[in-house]
Amino acid sequence: MNIILMGPPGAGKGTQAEKLVEKLGLVQISTGDMFRAAMKENTDAGVRAKSFMDQGLLVPDEITNDIVKERLLQGNFGNGFILDGYPRNVFQAESLEKISEELNIKIDAVVNIDVDFEKLIGRLSGRRICRSCGATYNLKFKPSKVEGVCDKCGGELYQRSDEDEETVKTRLNTYVEQTQPLIDYYTNKGELININGDQAMDDVFNDIKTQLEK
Repeated sequence: MNIILMGPPGAGKGTQAEKLVEKLGLVQISTGDMFRAAMKENTDAGVRAKSFMDQGLLVPDEITNDIVKERLLQGNFGNGFILDGYPRNVFQAESLEKISEELNIKIDAVVNIDVDFEKLIGRLSGRRICRSCGATYNLKFKPSKVEGVCDKCGGELYQRSDEDEETVKTRLNTYVEQTQPLIDYYTNKGELININGDQAMDDVFNDIKTQLEK
């Protein structure tokens, strides 16, 4: 089974991807991993992408599509794959459709984890991370026993610079602007599966699993 996994920052997409890998034997293919591998292997698309990234520029869609195609050509997907972070816009989605047809690969489902934005703001702006071991907490949902101190190693907890409330709102608004056309695209094709992300992580996974089994 090959799926596209979508969701705004703070929706728990990373956690669900891990569960899908563990429980269903799928291979997670993230945009970051694909870019790093392409650059490390000095593929044609990887070299072209590096020239943009070295200048701090966004990699053009055409190069991103080529990198995805290179990765899909390699195979080794076990029971299937999860595309994480791709496609990001309608042009990339249309390109993926062409690549899939060319390589005889079928995308079985597009899963969108949906969470109310006010709750996402609380999740993200309340998140704290340990400087020493990387453990994650949340002031509201998963506080540490001692404020500002990691339960696991006693390290200092800090807030990421991009997770103060105003920055979080900007990130979420940007996500909506970029992603809503993509959600509309897959909705119109009858391929989008909306999952309620405002519940326990295990319940979110069970809902995803139930929908995929259908």
